[in-house]
Amino acid sequence: MTDVTDGVLHTLFRSDQGGHEQVVLCQDRASGLKAVIAIHSTALGPALGGTRFYPYASEEEAVADALNLSRGMSYKNAMAGLDHGGGKAVIIGDPDTIKTEELLLAYGRFVASLGGRYVTACDVGTYVADMDVVARECQWVTGRSPENGGAGDSSVLTAFGVFQGMRASAQHLWGDPTLRGRKVGVAGVGKVGHYLVEHLVADGAEVVITDVREESVRRILDKHPGKVTSVADTNALIRVEGLDIYAPCALGGALNDESVPVLTAKIVCGAANNQLAHPGVEKDLADRAILYAPDYVVNAGGVIQVADELHGFDFDRCKAKAAKIFDTTLAIFARAKEDGIPPAAAADRIAEQRIAEARGL
Repeated sequence: MTDVTDGVLHTLFRSDQGGHEQVVLCQDRASGLKAVIAIHSTALGPALGGTRFYPYASEEEAVADALNLSRGMSYKNAMAGLDHGGGKAVIIGDPDTIKTEELLLAYGRFVASLGGRYVTACDVGTYVADMDVVARECQWVTGRSPENGGAGDSSVLTAFGVFQGMRASAQHLWGDPTLRGRKVGVAGVGKVGHYLVEHLVADGAEVVITDVREESVRRILDKHPGKVTSVADTNALIRVEGLDIYAPCALGGALNDESVPVLTAKIVCGAANNQLAHPGVEKDLADRAILYAPDYVVNAGGVIQVADELHGFDFDRCKAKAAKIFDTTLAIFARAKEDGIPPAAAADRIAEQRIAEARGL
């Protein structure tokens, strides 16, 4: 057994980052499917979380991502007040080259084999149309198209929730929830980021964007001439002079030992999952007096939407729930101040308390 495998098993069974109930390795040779489904907790109800389709450098990296993301979903669902535990799935490979109907159907059969312990949805690399295909083999699928009984694109409410988290952060730090006149940097303007930019522009913010896809940047610049500017990459964005808020909206790990020391923003609030590259980064942010709005709290709008789909989707009801992210974020900042800990640690404590109470602990 290799050291890498030992590391995965340690995470599963012994480390503080573990505690997962079940991890399923899925393979369908005919379609080329290789996937990992991780169920962190079902204490609050069936595990709910999206399916990420990504060209991981190794199978070990894919497993590690599934473990981290599923644990984050337990905390996200707990903080959002949902009766769902945390789960996540990753499909290994480049979706632009290997995604087929046969592969998605095979994946649906694996999800179905769990008998409702895991409910899936969209994530990076998967879309509403994909969930419609998966749902042909599995009933435990959300994020489907309205034509197929679903709620459609959850990115809309994800962005709305992040915007509410930003407003709460501004209220806490500057005493005013408006972002008018504030300079906000958005890294990643794809599925969620471009909706977030719309909220920011409407609120009067000065927006700076970057994305690895030039077409995504150009779409926003053309729509908002004079209101949105761009920089070459994330390294340039985090160093923008006078930046008030930094919003990581792409992949995780954006806050690390290299980025935090040079970050010019006073607030970090974005849609990306697992923004803290490793334990201890939250303290580095606090030491620099940078206010961090925990990612799994502010980006919960999407999971609020897909959870509602299971009970008959109502957009206005979901938006009202997502609007409460403003109050939840403020409560976390207050708990952090009271306990003398970073906001990320305060959010963890609140989420862990709800999960423990559900377990009768």
